[in-house]
Formats: sequence, structure tokens, C-alpha cells
Amino acid sequence: MTADPTYRGFALDAETALALLQWQAELGADEPCLDAPLDRYAMPDRAEPSPAPATAAPQAANPRSPVRDEAEDLVARAEAMATAATTLAELAAAQEAFDGIELKKGARNFCFCDGNPAARIMIIGEAPGEEEDRQGRPFVGRAGQLLDQMFGAIGLSREAVDAERALYITNVLTWRPPGNRRPEPAEIAMMLPFLTRHVELAQPQLLVLMGNTPCIAALNQQGILKLRGKWTTAFGLPALPMAHPAYLLRTPLAKREAWADLLSLSARLEG
Repeated sequence: MTADPTYRGFALDAETALALLQWQAELGADEPCLDAPLDRYAMPDRAEPSPAPATAAPQAANPRSPVRDEAEDLVARAEAMATAATTLAELAAAQEAFDGIELKKGARNFCFCDGNPAARIMIIGEAPGEEEDRQGRPFVGRAGQLLDQMFGAIGLSREAVDAERALYITNVLTWRPPGNRRPEPAEIAMMLPFLTRHVELAQPQLLVLMGNTPCIAALNQQGILKLRGKWTTAFGLPALPMAHPAYLLRTPLAKREAWADLLSLSARLEG
């Protein structure tokens, strides 16, 4: 029999461990550390090579990786769950219940969408950040505030009741990656069936792909600074790649190009 894990003498169950992890994240901790310092100067420069086996076992031609098989199974399960959803509410419930993505274990809240589902424009971003994870809504942090200002300048709003002037917003990932890191290809692949179904059920007229990750998911392309401003087709709909508002916050000079993209979007709506 093994003893329960402990933390400073207290029994540590899964719920307590998660609460401690969230508390540390709120304090600003973003890297795991050891309980005691590790003197890396005292470690050997090189690891001792392991002895080679006397005889190497023959390998089958082009063996399939168990990891690859598992990833394909998860994508297939995501496709089945997404396809079975007939409404946005059912899709949200299915995606929230999908447990194949590890990000779910470390995130606070599920961030499915915001805005008016009847809107003509659907904005697709990358993933929730810290504030989005806290509120359970996409694009509500500093980048989201800038996004609201940008689209408000051409008369569009996520708060609008009128579908003609409304916005509908989602992300490729609905769970926050730790430390706001860029989503991994496997994570994008697992969430793509849900995103595809999301577009099908929302039925927007136009898509806005905010940043590299949505372009990777929808176009299988990246390089947003080259793609931005050029109309293309994604999920069978007209789509406009644009620089992410977070990039505009870091690079204010790029706001001029973003304004040109907004004018192009406005003209497309009027036309």
C-alpha cells in the first residue's frame, strides 16, 4: 500500500493540488521548481552512454508510432462528437466534454464564443489568454479591448443585437495554453473538427482570421504579415486574414495596415 501524496504534511488530493496550482498561478508563478536547489555545476558534463545491446532486434518496415495512432484516434473522436452536434449549444457541450486535449486540465474556464451568433462576420482568434481564461469569454483582455475599438470604428460590435452590425467571436482553441504559449500542431488538429462544425452551424457570411494560428487551422498556411489584407477562402467562405490585436499592441505602426484591412472588410459588407 502506498501513502497518499502530501504537501507540507497535509494530504494532497487532486482537488487540493489543482487549487494550489491555481493559487501559485495567481501569484505569478509560471515555471515549475524543485523543492531544493539543484547545483548543475556539480553535474557531469556528459551523461554516460548506455551500453549497446548485443543484438539489435529486427524492426518492421515503416512501423506505426503508438503516439501517432493515439493522436489520430483523438482527432477521429473529436470529429464524431462535432458532427453529432446539431446546434451551437450542443457543440459547446460536446467540445467542453471532450477530454482528449491536455490543456483542459490546466485551464480555469472553457471559452467557446462571444457576441451574436446571427452576425454576418465571424472572427476566429488563436486561444484564450489569462483574462479570457478568467472570464470564460474570448477576446476580453487588452487585445480584446483593442479589437472592440477597431471594429467599432467601422460600426460593428459584439454587443449589437442587429445581425447586420454584429460580431461573433471564437478561437481555434477553447482552453488556455499554459503561459500563453503558441498552440501546438496536435492541439490545432484536435480542435479543428469542432471549429469546422462551429462555422457550419453559425453560418456567417464572412470570416476574419486573426493571426497565424487561425490561418494554420483554416488555410494550412502561416506568415500573417504576408497573408493579411488578402481575401481568400476558408471553410468555404470568404475570409480575410488580419494581424492579431496583440501584435498591434506591440507594433503600433502596424495599426495603419489594420485600418486598411478594416476598410476592405467594410467595403465587402457594403458590396
